[in-house]
Amino acid sequence: MDNQYLVFILDNQGYALHLSTVDSVARMVNIIPLPGAPSVVLGVVNMRGRVIPVVNVRQLFKLPKREALLTDQLIFAHTERRPVALMADAVTGVIEGLEHRLISTDIILPGIKYLNGVIKLKDGLVFIHNLGEFLSLDEEKALNLALGTT
Repeated sequence: MDNQYLVFILDNQGYALHLSTVDSVARMVNIIPLPGAPSVVLGVVNMRGRVIPVVNVRQLFKLPKREALLTDQLIFAHTERRPVALMADAVTGVIEGLEHRLISTDIILPGIKYLNGVIKLKDGLVFIHNLGEFLSLDEEKALNLALGTT
């Protein structure tokens, strides 16, 4: 799993997470607003009795805002600090063994902490993301307060 990535789509663009951070993928469920959460958090969902924050990757990636659709997918994943869910238009599958095609972000997009690199595929570019960098420390603290955790 060291060089495997789960690819998902937002507005016809490919993005990916390291497969080792992904727990499961599910169809869209109702997202419940979470008062006091940072703006990058859409709300929370219940996954097998656990309250999981849903990160607004559209906002994070500066994509147009839109309402959730029943055809959307939720990617349940984890960082070192917490479980999270990401809303995606679609999940296309797993790619692997493409390290030789990985372009470092230091070369093309320096300074974006949550972006690990870009892989060029025959049907376009896929941006590889570092899930652990999606929330800033301040956003983590605000989310902990909103969830009532420390």
